[in-house]
Amino acid sequence: MRHRVAGKRLGRSTGQRRALRRGLMTELFRHERITTTEAKARAIRAEAEKLITIAKRSLVHEDASRAVHARRIVMSRLNNQEAVAKIFNDLAPRYEARPGGYTRMYKLGLRKGDAAKMALIELVDREEA
Repeated sequence: MRHRVAGKRLGRSTGQRRALRRGLMTELFRHERITTTEAKARAIRAEAEKLITIAKRSLVHEDASRAVHARRIVMSRLNNQEAVAKIFNDLAPRYEARPGGYTRMYKLGLRKGDAAKMALIELVDREEA
């Protein structure tokens, strides 16, 4: 029984799983759209939205120490200064009026090589290139 066991293991050890999620979220924030397997997209979706929400809350407070604390929290989850800067400078102001639901997931079908279910996960309201 898996009562109250959070998260998906994705067939990896703890360190590999943490690195995988960190890398996927960094690329999602950098490119605002990535193609990955459906299981991996579902695994990072909630955590990515929580990081944007942390950045949004730091905009509300005038207290500088709260903004620094929020940056440190996000940096500890991503460990990538460019991605953290983009979250706080671009994404948080963009989603300031939005109450949640910052990501969208499209199912793409099966991958040709191993028939894995593929999905495209992207940030909503992004600028088209």
